[in-house]
Amino acid sequence: MTAVRVLLVDDQVLMRSGLRKLLEIEDGVEVVAEAADGVQALAEVARHRPQVALVDARMPRMDGVELITRLSRDHPEVAAIVLTTFDEDEYVFGALRAGARGFLLKDASPEELVAAIAKAAAGETVLDGQVAARVVAQLKGPGPVSHTVLSTREAEVARLVAGGSSNREIAARLFITEGTVKNHVSSTLRKLGLRDRTQLALHMAGH
Repeated sequence: MTAVRVLLVDDQVLMRSGLRKLLEIEDGVEVVAEAADGVQALAEVARHRPQVALVDARMPRMDGVELITRLSRDHPEVAAIVLTTFDEDEYVFGALRAGARGFLLKDASPEELVAAIAKAAAGETVLDGQVAARVVAQLKGPGPVSHTVLSTREAEVARLVAGGSSNREIAARLFITEGTVKNHVSSTLRKLGLRDRTQLALHMAGH
């Protein structure tokens, strides 16, 4: 299996060094570059073509949200995961609206981090448990979209996507095939005029 190419973006040298050492022992991950801020990160992306960028929220010159906005616009092939000590809503939803593929806190376990990298590289959305719970909490009280535009099953799948569940997990929970889940997700995105699962999660959080 080809290793996932990762860019580390954090203004703290010790954090970058620790992450590199942690990830270098993983067969499925290759750290291809480091950057101390968003400006340097954009240069490294152009030079090293990473698949996943682990991005700190607070950095000098260009912070994480602005960097992710630029990556989504100019390098959509790079999946950005916010890795931070801050879980305030402005960072969580700001990063997700900017196009982040995931949001993890720095107290995540090495296993959680490696799994998140693999999932993000595969196109899945990854949320820290606390963050996912916050998003799901906003889903109580279904909005009009769930009743008028989406079928009951599509709305059910959309809520599980918003909670961070993968297609496999949704299929197991609803006793349907992964192919059926993919069809429901595609249909939901088309009906709502959304680009991807991250936008779907944000849309459901707003309803």
